[in-house]
Amino acid sequence: MAFVDETPTATREETVTDTAGEAAFVERYPYESRVVRYCFAVAFAALAGGGLFGVIQALHRTGIYRGIVSSADYYTVLTAHGVLMVLVFTTFFIAGLFLWAMTASLERGVPSRAVTKLWFRTLITGTLLAGGAILAGFIPGSPVSADVLFTFYAPLQAHPIFYVGAALIIIGSWIAGANYFRTFFAWRREHPDERIPLQAFMVLVTMLMWYIATVGVAVEVVVFLIPWSLGLVETVDPLLTRTLFWFFGHPVVYFWLMPAYLVWYTILPKLSGGRLFSDGLARIVFVLFLLLSTPVGFHHQYVDPGIPEGFKFVAMTNTMFLLLPSLLTAFTVVASMEHGARQRGGEGYFGWLRALPWGNPAFSGTALAGLMFAAGGFSGMINAGMNINYLIHNTLWVPGHFHLTVGTAFALTAMAISYWLVPQVTGRRLGLQSVAAVQPYVWFIGMVLMSNAMHRAGLAGVPRRTAEPYEYGGAEIVYESAFGSVSSMRIQIALGGVLLFVALLMFLAVMWDTYMNPRGGNIGVSGEIPPALSGPEHSPKVLDNLWLWTAIAVVLVILAYGLPLVGLTGDGLFSPGSPGFPVLLDPLWPF
Repeated sequence: MAFVDETPTATREETVTDTAGEAAFVERYPYESRVVRYCFAVAFAALAGGGLFGVIQALHRTGIYRGIVSSADYYTVLTAHGVLMVLVFTTFFIAGLFLWAMTASLERGVPSRAVTKLWFRTLITGTLLAGGAILAGFIPGSPVSADVLFTFYAPLQAHPIFYVGAALIIIGSWIAGANYFRTFFAWRREHPDERIPLQAFMVLVTMLMWYIATVGVAVEVVVFLIPWSLGLVETVDPLLTRTLFWFFGHPVVYFWLMPAYLVWYTILPKLSGGRLFSDGLARIVFVLFLLLSTPVGFHHQYVDPGIPEGFKFVAMTNTMFLLLPSLLTAFTVVASMEHGARQRGGEGYFGWLRALPWGNPAFSGTALAGLMFAAGGFSGMINAGMNINYLIHNTLWVPGHFHLTVGTAFALTAMAISYWLVPQVTGRRLGLQSVAAVQPYVWFIGMVLMSNAMHRAGLAGVPRRTAEPYEYGGAEIVYESAFGSVSSMRIQIALGGVLLFVALLMFLAVMWDTYMNPRGGNIGVSGEIPPALSGPEHSPKVLDNLWLWTAIAVVLVILAYGLPLVGLTGDGLFSPGSPGFPVLLDPLWPF
């Protein structure tokens, strides 16, 4: 079917900004704009702190420079980096992005400012409690510590303050989601027969997936870890808490990625100069994520005894099915970019790539993030395969993989789209535009160096999560065969980490300068999202039946987790179990 394109032809001279635009969003929705700004401010502060801890890790772990922290404090740094980046930065940025998307796509403000204040304050309180408990670990003799890494399950035990803070972050995200749904219900009453606008649809499906996925971590923290850390119970079952964590621990990846997909599907085509190729394909992708994101967590537990092998196989199969929405996304987004490039005058089989606005950091950063995610998908296939997973389990390959996903697919997308979105919610023109134009490329190069070396080091047997790179279980792996003879890996990881930190400082400088610019005037960015070439009317209406897909997703989770969880709790919730342990400095620690 041929579609008539009414998108105005863009020019190659457009670089950092669109040719025109008004601060329509901040003028029309001043309260929502303020909340989005607050969310982004906290997110960027967490990104700054997490990035600082990240470069310290890279330098210490590779042995390039160890004068900042001791190996005893390395695990505090590791925990702070993980929690700030993958919980605080992501949650606050997503909350702000989703508030903007719901408001802009449904053209209505929040239904309750009181509820909005509640979820924001709950998130802030949880962040201060969890972050404070982690940072207290730097204080010698402190009774409060939380050196349990991002994967907080038994037998490593944190102070109760950390677990309460983590629980509040989850609860805050639930309340924010409830506010999004209240906005949708108010819109639906006025538009009973209309299709859900695509951005709102993506937000709602993401939150439905999130509600299902966070059941596991909520039970783990509230039922087990908080009473255990308070001394109300002496032991908990490590395998049960680990299983409940990974019930949440893999779908949380899609809680990061689905907002990035929202940007790739709805904003990137506009930045390319065109329109989304297919609204219906985008909806199918999000429905597939809702169905398949949660019943896959056992692929993190292939080496765990006590989990039936058949359920591990089911998890592997479900994980491989998750390649389908990613492949659909690659097709749809690239087709949309090509359409935009040809609107800009691009010709030939590949010549159209040159016509894309690579000087616009919002476009280049988002496009490079998608390209890097494709590489992360290939390494993720190795993680998902039962047999080949044994080769790279608990090696540096694993952080190499997830730095391509949350570290680039989400983080670089978030930074890039901020160059486009922050002017709209502040009414201020983007600052330091020449710095912004370079920043995504610096991040991309740094991540290529660091992640590539991490993957190679993992194949060489270098373990993850250790302050020392060459010992495992107190027994020396021949250093020369693992990390020493490939010193280029160490240099690449350290250099990549430094470049990533430099790119982060560049981004923060651009954001600061933007906030310092005067308000008013032409901000140079248009927030209007053009309609898709193939709109929602060309897709089945059943795709918008959120309750049907949610019910099917719940059934799939019950099938994947029901019997294993019944088996794990068959002897009672708190028996057999383990007492709590602080983080160990033994590099063997296999958790």
